[in-house]
Amino acid sequence: MKCNRLVEVGRRQFLRGGVLSAAGAAAATVLPAAPAQADPGLAMLSYPSARLANIADLVVNEPLDIGYPDEDSPGVLIKLGAAVEGGAGPDGDIVAYSVLCPHKGYYMSYHAADKTLNCPGHFSRFDCEKGGQQIWGHATQNLPQFALRVDEKGDIYAEGADELIYGRLSNVLA
Repeated sequence: MKCNRLVEVGRRQFLRGGVLSAAGAAAATVLPAAPAQADPGLAMLSYPSARLANIADLVVNEPLDIGYPDEDSPGVLIKLGAAVEGGAGPDGDIVAYSVLCPHKGYYMSYHAADKTLNCPGHFSRFDCEKGGQQIWGHATQNLPQFALRVDEKGDIYAEGADELIYGRLSNVLA
């Protein structure tokens, strides 16, 4: 008899939970969703500002080798030719990324046809038009993109990175 009462309580709780879930789902379809508010500074790793190049040094869809946050950390600066989210410059099309694959640190190469950075080690691929988003492979994080600022003379400065740079202890030590 005691066991039957526990089953009844379990059924009642199950039904109550189902009703509450259905009510929540109905409210979610009726009420407008709040827009996502991402804080771009929240995940930014602070590195010193550094001049990378001038806009005049860039050719559309040809990467320019850079070192940021220092010369021991290879990266590329690319003028994509079309405005992208996170792009800098008057056309909003200049981006910069680390070229160390976040999976195992292999040096990646730029593929101009689809505007991706590709890892020769385990074939991870990252979309340069979508903030370094991983589109294929073994990596478990997106590619570090450098925050850029362009001054009135056209000089391009890096101001930080939005992901951890492979192999850098400074990512985690303050």
